[in-house]
Amino acid sequence: MLSQEYTVSAITTIVGGKQIGNANHQIKFLETDSRKIRFPEEAVFFCLQSTQRNGHDFIPACFEMGVRCFVVANTQEQYRYPDASFIEVDDVLMALQQLAAAHRSPFHYPIIGITGSNGKTIVKEWLNHLLQTQRKIVRSPKSFNSQIGVPLSIWQLSADYDLGLFEAGISTMGEMQQLANIIKPTIGILTHIGDAHNEGFPSLEAKMVEKLQLFNHVDTLIYNQDQIEVREIIDRWKQEHAINILTVSCVEKANFRISNIVQDEASTYFQLQFEDNMTHCFIPFTGMMAIENALLAAAAAKYLGCSSTLLTERLGHLPSLAMRLEMKMGINNCTIINDSYSADISALTAALEFLSQQPQHTKKTLVLSDIEQSGQPEEKLYNQLASMLPRYGITKFIGIGALMEKHQSKFFEIGIQTAFYSSTCAFLQQFTPIMFKDESILIKGARSFQFEQINQLLEIKWHQTVLSVNLSAISNNLMLYKKALPKGVKLMIMVKALSYGSGSFEIASVLQFHKVDYLAVAYADEGVALREAGIQLPIMVMNPEEASFPSVLKYHLEPEIFSIELLQSFQQFLYARGIKDFPIHIKIDTGMHRLGFEADEISALGNELTLHNVCTVKTVFSHLAGSESPADDAYTYQQNTVFIAASNQLEMMLGYSFFKTSCQHSCHSAASYIGL
Repeated sequence: MLSQEYTVSAITTIVGGKQIGNANHQIKFLETDSRKIRFPEEAVFFCLQSTQRNGHDFIPACFEMGVRCFVVANTQEQYRYPDASFIEVDDVLMALQQLAAAHRSPFHYPIIGITGSNGKTIVKEWLNHLLQTQRKIVRSPKSFNSQIGVPLSIWQLSADYDLGLFEAGISTMGEMQQLANIIKPTIGILTHIGDAHNEGFPSLEAKMVEKLQLFNHVDTLIYNQDQIEVREIIDRWKQEHAINILTVSCVEKANFRISNIVQDEASTYFQLQFEDNMTHCFIPFTGMMAIENALLAAAAAKYLGCSSTLLTERLGHLPSLAMRLEMKMGINNCTIINDSYSADISALTAALEFLSQQPQHTKKTLVLSDIEQSGQPEEKLYNQLASMLPRYGITKFIGIGALMEKHQSKFFEIGIQTAFYSSTCAFLQQFTPIMFKDESILIKGARSFQFEQINQLLEIKWHQTVLSVNLSAISNNLMLYKKALPKGVKLMIMVKALSYGSGSFEIASVLQFHKVDYLAVAYADEGVALREAGIQLPIMVMNPEEASFPSVLKYHLEPEIFSIELLQSFQQFLYARGIKDFPIHIKIDTGMHRLGFEADEISALGNELTLHNVCTVKTVFSHLAGSESPADDAYTYQQNTVFIAASNQLEMMLGYSFFKTSCQHSCHSAASYIGL
């Protein structure tokens, strides 16, 4: 996240740390994820620690990228690198939060803090939509609302803006006060209170009291008074706080009220009343949750000076957030990332990061509209845009709009293929399909440019049932699963059969980004396709065939061996080519009698492995039956005993250890094995 420059010494003072090494670095960017570093020379990397990851482990990789400043919890000798700066602190996360809080303090324009159970991101984005022509807005990227996301969001604050919109999300007691200290909101919006994260709070009142800590020092709080329990809690809370309360309602008298609601298939029509004014409005959505979110955004926009005429017009064009970062198959073997929703620097940065994570094509194209109402001088803005593109691996840039044409010379200097058009219509008139082939294309534009027309041209037209896969949901499920695993357990994920029909490289790309340990496919050609799409993770092939051995070798795939005959063939193949220590995986049959070595074959297996010494066993697998009765439990126990005994015998024969796993007891094994 970009901000003004800080010296290493200034950061050390702010976080109360101990400085070690070079102190001459100037810092503009805060980084917590080694996969997303784009400006390493001006970045400080915070070595955060969790149950799954230790940020200190990524110091060597970050240093190799060019990062020269690190905030660490220890400064052991292995972390001393030439020309690097280290700031040693007791708590790295707290240091990140302290730095962001210090950065927040000098800015005195309105800062809106948004919390609740549901609708935080929607209200933030809709409020940005309502005010974007009147205000210079900085806001949380996507849903950066956590203990880490909030400080990274606040770091964007600068004198170029006059309004900030920031989310705050919590999942348990004791979290909100730290976020409140960082955001220091002057205006608060409380969105719908639902069941999300209920397990982290003893009661609704406890949950509400925790969330309301964000608003203890705001000038004004905006909330929906139709939730009776919420209203009663706020009525008690406001007795201790001298805060102006603005209420919204769909059913009774309030500062902002809607009535006469009529819904059709796609839209909702209503009367909006505030003070003594009444106006007729509609939103292009249905459902009470959408109405509530729109009403909260409208109330905040009106409070900040949005005219009734503009408010009514813009409510009718509220964007669907589903338009953000949709990834689809395109013409000529292209991948289309549709973000034809808005065009500003923070949203563009998030979209470019997403594009850079897609490994399926080496060519990466950005189609971008003019950026309007940025709050920055044109020269500065378009110089910044041009400098960003090489950092994110953009190989072709298409600029659309009068401002893009005006400043096109800035893009000629960065050495990538460029094209400029005065308008979307001009681009459409000159479009031919041969302009794009074998590339990932990010379509990023302000709504006024109607880039959905470009998306329709580039997207493959299907006339059949479509499966929509939510990559964010998959990422969230993966994180929840990883949290359930004991520390040190490795994770192998099945992506065979096009990830069970969900899309091979799309799913594999997400898994690679989240650094799972292994992927597994059924056949070698599936692994080859993943490699050609840019997937670098280790890939196990469950059904290797002798004809596929050259592909296994060429594309660095790892076969699962399940018979003496298969092992002999593969070892002879490797031996003839002078290859040693090639990774393989062993499958043991513990009673299901499908594939795998039986217990009485383990000695022969061990002897064969040591005969040529060309293979290294990475994992040993066993598929255990499910348990539905005491008899099944006894059978599964017997299977597990066979598996452990066989794998231990094999370890003794080979003289080294390998990972052991089974589908039935994955969470307790040295490796975890799941399918997506």
